[in-house]
Amino acid sequence: MAVGQFPFPQMVPVSGIRLGTASAGIKTAGRQDLVVLGLAQDTRVAGVFTQNAFCAAPVTVSKEHLARGDVRYLVINSGNANACTGDEGLADARLTCSKLAELAGGRAEQVLPYSTGVIGERLPMARLLAGLPQALENLSEDGWESAARGIMTTDTRPKGASVQFTYEGETITVTGIAKGSGMIKPNMATMLAYIATDAKVSQSLLDQLAVKASDQSFNRITVDGDTSTNDSCMLIATGQTSLPEINSTQGELFAKFYNAVVSVHIQLAQNIVSDGEGATKFVTVQVEGATSKPEAAKVAYSVAQSPLVKTALFASDPNWGRIVAAIGYAGVEGLDADTVKVWLGRVLIVENGGRAASYTEEQGQAVMDQEEIMIRIDLGRGQSKDRVWTTDLSHDYIKINAEYRS
Repeated sequence: MAVGQFPFPQMVPVSGIRLGTASAGIKTAGRQDLVVLGLAQDTRVAGVFTQNAFCAAPVTVSKEHLARGDVRYLVINSGNANACTGDEGLADARLTCSKLAELAGGRAEQVLPYSTGVIGERLPMARLLAGLPQALENLSEDGWESAARGIMTTDTRPKGASVQFTYEGETITVTGIAKGSGMIKPNMATMLAYIATDAKVSQSLLDQLAVKASDQSFNRITVDGDTSTNDSCMLIATGQTSLPEINSTQGELFAKFYNAVVSVHIQLAQNIVSDGEGATKFVTVQVEGATSKPEAAKVAYSVAQSPLVKTALFASDPNWGRIVAAIGYAGVEGLDADTVKVWLGRVLIVENGGRAASYTEEQGQAVMDQEEIMIRIDLGRGQSKDRVWTTDLSHDYIKINAEYRS
């Protein structure tokens, strides 16, 4: 189940990026589950990774190899997370890199590995390695949709986005794919995402952008409050255009580039939420009137992750008491309930410490019956704001995760 209509968009190829997909039978025979990205020489790569203490073996290896620079290939498998697999899992991730480098004619440290799927099981290495030649053979600039499908687990649809802009007569492209549906709660990026551009970008600025863009997008989504062991979000710049290198945050070129990068991140993040496991609602929780952005985010997450709020959303029940309770226990020091206002869509439901005099149950019900819902909260104590995107919590979420390993 997924919310809204999100047909896979027309993906604009990025010069210097080729993608190949194969079926290795890692979890399900015949399913596309192995993806390789080939990068042009001198491509720069930045990334943000899960902060889960039980980070998966491929995360550890990818961070090690990324620190050395000169990345030429990314390899991703779905169906098995290679997480909590000890030294054997690390050896499997490194062997994957070595085998791909051997086939492609490079060095193991030029390969970044990624895995997603079931935690705690060894990768079926014989099948995975046997699938690498086919993935390499299929490398193509037009392989974005196949790759988006190849990295899916419980996703019901592939996720992609492309944005272009022009500067001094030349077109710059930013194109990306992502996967994620469950175990989605930000503490970096909570999913896998690969976003590429043909712009020339300095390594230091690319590193900054990877963090900042993720913070405005993937770090502002939650489906179930669980942070995965495998989360990775990679920002790749091939430098294939003739425009000058972007190496500062000043000027028109940076402004246009920044907006394009953030736009692709946000589109992918919202697509993940709309495809949340069992989701029937797409919900924006916007908090304003806070003393700081972190304070606003704290309140937004408190509401967005409340099981009682999420089940009320699933039932289309305008039980606003659950919302104010979540605001109240968010941990905002000195919060004055009398200054807080809450809206469902455009309907004011709470003010002066209680139900708004103008509010009727019929108004609230009309909003809750919609597929896309805005919960807006004004704390009345400052000028800062932030927002989070989330879903409801349905019977299907429980069913999907109860049967995940079957």
